[in-house]
Amino acid sequence: MAFLTHQVTRGFSSSAVRNVIIKQVMIIGGGQMGAGIAQVAAATGHSVTLVDMSEDVLKKAVKGIEGSLKRVVKKKFADKPEAGAEFVQNVMKNVSSSTDAASTAQCSDLVLEAIVENLKIKQDLFAGLDKVAPAHTIFASNTSSLPISDIASSTSRLDRFGGLHFFNPVPMMKLVEVIGTSATSQDTFDSLLNFTKALGKTPVSCKDTPGFIVNRLLVPYMMEAIRLHERGHGSKEDIDIAMKLGAGYPMGPFELLDYVGLDTAKFIIDGWCLMDPNNPLFSQSEMLNKLVAEGKYGRKTGEGFYKYK
Repeated sequence: MAFLTHQVTRGFSSSAVRNVIIKQVMIIGGGQMGAGIAQVAAATGHSVTLVDMSEDVLKKAVKGIEGSLKRVVKKKFADKPEAGAEFVQNVMKNVSSSTDAASTAQCSDLVLEAIVENLKIKQDLFAGLDKVAPAHTIFASNTSSLPISDIASSTSRLDRFGGLHFFNPVPMMKLVEVIGTSATSQDTFDSLLNFTKALGKTPVSCKDTPGFIVNRLLVPYMMEAIRLHERGHGSKEDIDIAMKLGAGYPMGPFELLDYVGLDTAKFIIDGWCLMDPNNPLFSQSEMLNKLVAEGKYGRKTGEGFYKYK
């Protein structure tokens, strides 16, 4: 009977999301990524509520969105300052903030989290919101490395759960990875694809595999560059020059690691190693571990593989 009830409930809930057009968007996390997504969504006519536990974080995020928009209009409306000011004003009307996640979820078509990369914290967040969000509301994570299915497992809406992986800085980067799990309904996936297109972004469809597409290719590439250097087969400077001039990459792997953050790279590879310890692509690096242990994370700390002043 419990199984039957679950199936009936799920079937009813799934039908509720058919042909849903996402207009009311709740973004959890007032950091750079969350604020960037909020800006893009608001600029394309969506009603956005940015949610965070800290009022100070929210104030800083909203101020940052306005500042970013003003920089945009300097180029877009260079000869029409009044039109530019009106554009900023209209976009900011679409942005609100709140520290009350439960209340915000009750009137949202999409709940998208962009918080710390911690599985337990994400699961707890969605488990609580699952109890108060309407049946049609789609949940999505912006995670870059954690399995979407693991995050979704804390909810009862597995068919209405997917991934939307944006890239930083969000206003400039055109790509969004749209991730569906084995339980994500086609209606949900289509809604996420359409939402991405409505933002003016280019979506790519991804399966729920480690790193999806971009990071699954990018992180092992960066790790192999470190191993190449560890084996004494090339200096970091020569490896960077080789990939920039030989492959046409804008940054070499060590420059990119310092930009992304060595702590972030280590967090991703450590997680993948735990999931698939026999995969040589996911093996750890003593050099990377040492730098992270010393607090040398790259540009954000002033030193990583290179020193920055």
